[in-house]
Amino acid sequence: MDEQLLQLKREIREMIRLDFIVPEDIPEIELYMDQVTQFMDQRLAGNKRAEEDKILTKTMINNYTKNRLLPPPRNKRYSKEHIILLIYIYYLKNVLPIGDIQKILTPMTTDCFDSDKMGEIYNDIYELEKPQYFNIEASTAKAAALVERKFPQEEDAYLNKMAFIYLLGYDMFSKKRLIEKLIDELPEVDPKAAAAEAKAEKKAEKRAEKAKRARKTAAKRPAAGRTASKAQTTGKKPAARKTTAGKPAAKKPGTTRKPAAPKKNGTPK
Repeated sequence: MDEQLLQLKREIREMIRLDFIVPEDIPEIELYMDQVTQFMDQRLAGNKRAEEDKILTKTMINNYTKNRLLPPPRNKRYSKEHIILLIYIYYLKNVLPIGDIQKILTPMTTDCFDSDKMGEIYNDIYELEKPQYFNIEASTAKAAALVERKFPQEEDAYLNKMAFIYLLGYDMFSKKRLIEKLIDELPEVDPKAAAAEAKAEKKAEKRAEKAKRARKTAAKRPAAGRTASKAQTTGKKPAARKTTAGKPAAKKPGTTRKPAAPKKNGTPK
């Protein structure tokens, strides 16, 4: 029985194996839409049920943007953070409606987009997926063993498979109900209002940064400029320019005024 269970685990491991995207494989550079769909198709091709199935299409991306699941691209290009969100959406959309996914992802999109934190969270979740894969493998194998004891495959292959499917469906439904309860506990967030608030915060940060740069620039102004400005405000004339010997600079030739001619008989001619 132990050997049969090991063989069953090997079969289940192969059946539930999923393609995934490791954090290091996510491009750091921005991609155009065609490049994004191509990247997702290549990395997750093993998850298709049929060869003609699509992992991600342009229509899907446009709909996600329209429904505020995905921030709009900049100059038609998508960043690393966009791709991370698309990976989350890809896995969640198979079990949850768009509204629930929106409720889950909006706080992250509002608070972490355009920051290193988005990548850090993805790294942590990716690390959690590894042990969870083996948990799924073990629980699935146990369900198969329960079915085999009740409905041996050798006696009725159809009943064995039908019961196994039912147990897996029961497991999925119970976990889906748990997910729904957890989502209902999340605070309600208006994506439009959250996006507007985040935009206002970014503008305020830019204004503060601009003011900070202006103060630094003012502090670095040349000393002569500050001296001239100070003289203007106090009403004092700046000191006369001196030569290298410390004497006042000579006036330019031709600038002196000639003395008036002497008067004759008290009256000038």
